[in-house]
This record gives sequence, structure tokens and C-alpha cells, in this order.
Amino acid sequence: MNPYASYLGERDPLPVLAATPTQLSALVDTLGPQGVERALAPGKWSMRKILCHLADCELVFAFRLRQTLAEPHYVIQPFDQDKWARSYDAYAVRPALETFTAVRNWNIFLIEATPRDAFSKPVTHPERGVMTFRVLIETMAGHDLSHLQQLEAIAALPAAAAE
Repeated sequence: MNPYASYLGERDPLPVLAATPTQLSALVDTLGPQGVERALAPGKWSMRKILCHLADCELVFAFRLRQTLAEPHYVIQPFDQDKWARSYDAYAVRPALETFTAVRNWNIFLIEATPRDAFSKPVTHPERGVMTFRVLIETMAGHDLSHLQQLEAIAALPAAAAE
């Protein structure tokens, strides 16, 4: 089960994955150092914290993709994103974006090099059940689109309303 399937729809996940780093970079450049501290509402993550989350998730997806291919019926280890986010106040936006971009590019190389018959290889998520390597890729793309939607909404806020 892909919890982000509604964001992806019928789109091919690979072009979405390839486009995300450029879209993120453009949003960061548009908003600048003060703008990346904006959030949609009090208590919600700022753009910078969402980028930190995306960098962390890309590392997690990198491991999950590789374990799925390497192990017979790999069982994913879930993580608590809010506990991971406790350290985000210490992170700057540029290193988060650079980490995301580098690991994403590495993940795309892996995906493109993977034989298509391996896309049906099963993997189990303890909370979501049995999925496949392809569903992991689709989840990544849907996750991107979900957060890009949030980031675009933050970028659209008038500066005074966001501060």
C-alpha cells in the first residue's frame, strides 16, 4: 500500500523523483534565508525543517531500496519522524538540500540500473503490509509531491502573514 498514491496518480514516478531536487532548490532560492523559516501555521514545520525531513527520508529510502533488492522479503524498520525532527533546529537549509540531492541522485542511479523484473520483488512494511520495490519508488515520488505541495503553499504566503 502506498500512502501517497493519491499525490502520484497515474504519473510515472521516475520523472517526479528526478525533478524534485530542482524544484526544491528553486523554492529555497526564491524564499531566501528568512523565507525558509516560514511555516504554514504555528507548530508546523518550516520549509527548512521539511527539507531536513526530506533529506532524512531520502537516506531511509536509500537503505530500504537496497535492502529490498539484497534480502529475501525484507521487513522495513519504521521510524518516528517527530523524534528524528528534534534535531532539525541545528541544521541549515543548504546542507539539507545538498544531502537530499546527492542521495536522490544515487537512488535514481540504482533505480535505473535495476532490472525491471526486480520491481515486483516483495517487501513488508509492518504498518502497511506487503508492497513491492516498485511501490517503494511510487511512495518516494508521492511523498515528494506531498511535501512539494506544502512547500509551494509556504512560498505563496505573503511575507508578513508567514512571520
